[in-house]
Amino acid sequence: MEPDIFNVLGFTGTFLYLLAYGLLCRQSLSGDSLTYVVMNLLAASLVCFSLLKYWNAPAFAIQVAWIAISLYGIIRRLRTRPGAEKPGEA
Repeated sequence: MEPDIFNVLGFTGTFLYLLAYGLLCRQSLSGDSLTYVVMNLLAASLVCFSLLKYWNAPAFAIQVAWIAISLYGIIRRLRTRPGAEKPGEA
């Protein structure tokens, strides 16, 4: 029997969520690092994709919210360059 690609991707996303959180707790990653945010974006995207076959509206809603928050974090991180003036600083 072949593995179901939707389950494989969903479990991969779940693993990425747990890995990112574990690395955060170990202080191996910073919560505002690009790596952490991208891991969460990828995790949410994979779980969201798995929901196309195994529909669950509340789970889909949280994944879409997680994707939006991750995209915001990525954009914010890319706009903030080291040494750049921060809003409110003169």
